[in-house]
Amino acid sequence: MNKITQLFNIKYPIIQGGMIWNSGYKLASAVSNAGGLGLIGAGSMYPEVLREHIQKCKKATDKPFGVNIPMLYPNIEEIMNIVVEEGVKIVFTSAGNPKTWTSFLKERGITVVHVVSSSVFALKAQDAGVDAVVAEGFEAGGHNGREETTTLTLIPMVKEKIQIPLIAAGGIATGRGMLAAMVLGADGVQVGSRFAASIESSSHNNFKETIVSTIEGGTQLTLKELAPVRLIKNKFYQDVQDLYQKCPSKEELVQLLGRARAKKGMFEGDLDEGELEIGQVAGLIHEILPVEQIVQQMIAEFEVASKEKSTFEF
Repeated sequence: MNKITQLFNIKYPIIQGGMIWNSGYKLASAVSNAGGLGLIGAGSMYPEVLREHIQKCKKATDKPFGVNIPMLYPNIEEIMNIVVEEGVKIVFTSAGNPKTWTSFLKERGITVVHVVSSSVFALKAQDAGVDAVVAEGFEAGGHNGREETTTLTLIPMVKEKIQIPLIAAGGIATGRGMLAAMVLGADGVQVGSRFAASIESSSHNNFKETIVSTIEGGTQLTLKELAPVRLIKNKFYQDVQDLYQKCPSKEELVQLLGRARAKKGMFEGDLDEGELEIGQVAGLIHEILPVEQIVQQMIAEFEVASKEKSTFEF
């Protein structure tokens, strides 16, 4: 057992990212049943929908699972109360100040992890009392840190600063990627894009098929004036780039973005007008697979790569 498997009482130090429109109870329970830690993504759920997913997840697995909560959520107080009422024991927070809710959750016996994009924010999270941090590199899909620090440099920088367990995220979809992150100092990994392209992901099959067809260079970080987000280059992405040619105001960018773009793309399957959030590592994802197979492939590759590493000579 390592620090992460001990902290969450899981078999493998693999955490499934709480991705909006992908991370319903089917995905979370499948990852937990496969030996990792599944997370329900609250960011795309109304409060009562989240409650329903938590209840269904409890029926679908007897293993630990958690909920990912972006703290900019408009119904944040209601969401936090639902998590407590439903007996959730693990919460990952993101997109906000960890001081706001960490003590509330820990006083109620909940393990708290906060997602960061820099060593400065990692220290703030540690000072706030979280049990671990996820350090997410620039390669990651969806909303990203403004620092644009890659996972390769971020993980050892954060490891140098903190004493609490460290989970690496961003660009990790294989066992070799998992090993690399742990050699750099991570105690475990958070995997998003690889699980988005799983049978159990709640996203639309059009989106899953697009993930596996995305090649190197097929994603780009954009909309930095609003909130940096990594997208697949589709028609909507190109519309954003065309608008940039006109030196738009922030209001014009907001107007183009509109509402529910992510839902339209990832959940409803509109590949032209929707926002398709995925990481750079999509170029290494070639099949839509069941979660159990994804986890077992990662572990098998990790073990082989670990043995290979031990035979390196100079």
